[in-house]
Amino acid sequence: MKNLQVHIDDNSGFCFGVIYAIEMAEDILNEEGILYCLGDIVHNDEEVARLQAKGLKIINHDELKSLRDTKVLIRAHGEPASTYQLALENNLELIDASCPVVLKLQNRIKSSYDKDEKIYIYGKHGHAEVIGLLGQTNNNAVVFQDITELDIATLPKEMTLYSQTTKSTDSFYAIKNQLTNSGINVNANDTICRQVSNRDVELRKFAQQYDKVVFVAGKKSSNGKVLYNVCKEANQETFFVSSVSDIDYSWFNDGDKVGICGATSTPMWLMENVKTALGEK
Repeated sequence: MKNLQVHIDDNSGFCFGVIYAIEMAEDILNEEGILYCLGDIVHNDEEVARLQAKGLKIINHDELKSLRDTKVLIRAHGEPASTYQLALENNLELIDASCPVVLKLQNRIKSSYDKDEKIYIYGKHGHAEVIGLLGQTNNNAVVFQDITELDIATLPKEMTLYSQTTKSTDSFYAIKNQLTNSGINVNANDTICRQVSNRDVELRKFAQQYDKVVFVAGKKSSNGKVLYNVCKEANQETFFVSSVSDIDYSWFNDGDKVGICGATSTPMWLMENVKTALGEK
C-alpha cells in the first residue's frame, strides 16, 4: 500500500448545462427505455456508455434525416436552425437541452447577422457549439481557433467579435486587444460561460495544494484539454486519465497527497472511481 491521501475537487464535475441535458435524457430513458441523441450528449466516453446502457442512441446528422415520428434530444451545445426545420419536416419531437448560455449567444449572433455586421467567432473548427453558432449566420461568419489564422492586413476595419462559450477569457481579450492595436474597431461580445472560465483560477489553487494531480476528462473534451493544461502549469506533476484503466501507479510515491479534478464534462462518479482505485494501492 502506498497510503495515498486522495481528495476530489469540490468544484469539478458537470456544468449546469450538462447536468440539465443528462437529467432530461435520464427522465425519458427511465419512462420509455429509448431516446435518440444528436451527437454525444457529453464529451466523455464513460458517461456516454453509461447512458447507452440505459437505451440512449447516439446519431449523427445524416442519420437524423432518416428518422421519423420519434423523440430526439438536442444536447447542451445547441443546433443550427436547419436542425429544427428538419425536425418539423420529419415529425420529430425535439427534447431541447441546449444550454441557456449557448442559446443567448446564438440569439446575439443572429441579431448581429441581421444587421449585416462582419462577424468573427473565436472557437474550435468543427465543434458542435460552433456549428450551431455558424448556422445563425448561414455559415457566413469567420471562425478562427488562433489569431495567427487571420490575415490582419486584409481584415475589415470594423468587426463584431464573439467567442465559443468555453474559451479562455484571457485569450479572448488578448485577441481583442491585438485586433484593436492593429487599428480595427472591434465590437467585442464576451459570451464566455463564467462557470467554465472561473475554473481556471479555482483549478490553479487546487493543483498547487497537492504532490500529484490526476485530471479526469474525455479525450474529445475541448474544455478538458484547456483545464488539464491549467493544472499542468500550476503543478507539473499532473496526469491526464480518461478512465481508471489509464492510471499508472508508478506516478505516485508513498504518502503522496493526490488531488483529483476534471472538466465540465467529467461526471463525479468517474472521479469517485479514480479515488477508489487510488485508495486501494
